[in-house]
Amino acid sequence: DGKIYDAYVIYPKTHTSEANFVEYFVYQIMPDILENKCGYKLCIYGRDIYPGEDAASAIEKRMQKSRRLIILITHQLINSKEDAYDQHIALYNALIQNDTKVILLEMETIGTYEKLQESLRFIIKHQGSIKWKEEHTVHPQSPNSKFWKQVRYHMPLTRRPS
Repeated sequence: DGKIYDAYVIYPKTHTSEANFVEYFVYQIMPDILENKCGYKLCIYGRDIYPGEDAASAIEKRMQKSRRLIILITHQLINSKEDAYDQHIALYNALIQNDTKVILLEMETIGTYEKLQESLRFIIKHQGSIKWKEEHTVHPQSPNSKFWKQVRYHMPLTRRPS
């Protein structure tokens, strides 16, 4: 299908104390589980987009080469005044062009979704989100936990090397 990545990961990129866990999750836990243990290939901004590359066009190209979009929802993402470019492009691709499936991971208890942008509310209403719960932090590295099984259910089939 011409795709290089199984998923492009979108997460809030400002540096606050709660962002430390999100970054640890994005750069350590997700690659360990989804890449090392399950055989997926992720595209993560800051790891797979190179210094000096035009960020906007690199983001668009990487998303077009991804089978899924994983968006980590946090209070920081919701309350951010400026719309992250990658999130904007991702939601456009998913909702308008209808060519990429979105997987929403709620990393914190969000409560009501009224502060979420309308496009995210639409996706939650139609397909739901996968909630990261505190008990997952006890064994976050187990690909057989309920959380990771749900994530893998929404991911494309992996092609295992024979």
